[in-house]
Amino acid sequence: MLENTFNWLLEQQLLISLLILSLLVLERCSLKWLNANFVYKLWLMLPITLLLANMPEHFKPLPNNVISTMLISPRQDFSTTISISWVLVYSTIFSILALTAIVVHLRFINQLRLTNLDDKVLIEAHPDMQLLQSSAVNTPMVIGLFSNQLVLPTAYTQHIDSNALTLIIEHEKVHIKRADNLFNALALMATLLIWFNPLAWLGYMSFRRLQELSCDEKVLTNKTTQQRILYSKALINCAANSRAGLIAYSHYGDKNTMLQRLNQIKHTGNSSMIAKGALLIFAVGMISSFAIAKQPEAISKVQAISPIMRIEPLYPIQAAEQGISGSVVLKYDISPAGKTQNVSVVNAKPEKTFDKEAKKALMQWQYKPSDSGFKDVLVQLDFAIDSNYKSEQLIEKVTVATK
Repeated sequence: MLENTFNWLLEQQLLISLLILSLLVLERCSLKWLNANFVYKLWLMLPITLLLANMPEHFKPLPNNVISTMLISPRQDFSTTISISWVLVYSTIFSILALTAIVVHLRFINQLRLTNLDDKVLIEAHPDMQLLQSSAVNTPMVIGLFSNQLVLPTAYTQHIDSNALTLIIEHEKVHIKRADNLFNALALMATLLIWFNPLAWLGYMSFRRLQELSCDEKVLTNKTTQQRILYSKALINCAANSRAGLIAYSHYGDKNTMLQRLNQIKHTGNSSMIAKGALLIFAVGMISSFAIAKQPEAISKVQAISPIMRIEPLYPIQAAEQGISGSVVLKYDISPAGKTQNVSVVNAKPEKTFDKEAKKALMQWQYKPSDSGFKDVLVQLDFAIDSNYKSEQLIEKVTVATK
């Protein structure tokens, strides 16, 4: 299962990289004509395109009625061999990164030492929110993934003007309404899953920047120039005391992010409907092209399965020492990229003697890429301790003639 997931992730990297690169370009070059909220929503293209490109009907494997065989004899040196398992390396690094993210979150929450807010005026002004305070933060922030809470600095009245505080709380309310912390956690987990792709990390940072920019736009809708100036000053103060890191909670960003936000405030409301329409048409067309890209074309001849590399299984040491011979029938799928997937044992004689080595070897086989892959391919591996061993067919072999 883990190996199949790893192989699937590798197969999707070109598509994921192209989409992220497009979104990065949009963030850097189009915000003067397209508002940040519009570009932020375009991140939905990524999961939608992946879903459409991998829908089951796009994979219509060709039937295969050939049961191939392979003879394995104990010619290998039984000394211990060391090989690198890239799946193990991938899963180890992913586990370390995921564990680090969890520890950082838990440690951050523990350091907050939250207490209930004692400002009755503010509590009455925002009855729909749970208000807390902490001496460990210098700026307001929203915590929690499913049940959000607004945390204010203990001495916020000394550092934040009341009018500016109203705008900042409005900003945090946008985060709560959109469940941004939950989406941040999902985006972070997706990034950790493809940690080996540097574009994924750049995309995650771009996603977080656009999230803040879109919040700014919503807060400043129909606001006066004086309120915009006040809001900008409040952002600068918050950014100076902001804590960033490997956490899903929204933060005010570094200096470069803050400069981008301040610059975008000047362009708020100056979006072009023509540019939005053109981009939407392009996006829909691109998603549609990915959705039909893997539709199998009508074929007049059944494509042949063409192996490129077959790894011979190791003969189990214990079976070789005891002079045991036998056979294993395996069923598996071949992806369009030529990789084996969903390997399972159909029959074995004797049972569970050669299964492990047979599956281990078969998962490393490579085939010539095809349009739509193959499904339910069968192979019988015969493990013979001597040349006189005669295997038996462990599964019925049926050949269907076509006219």
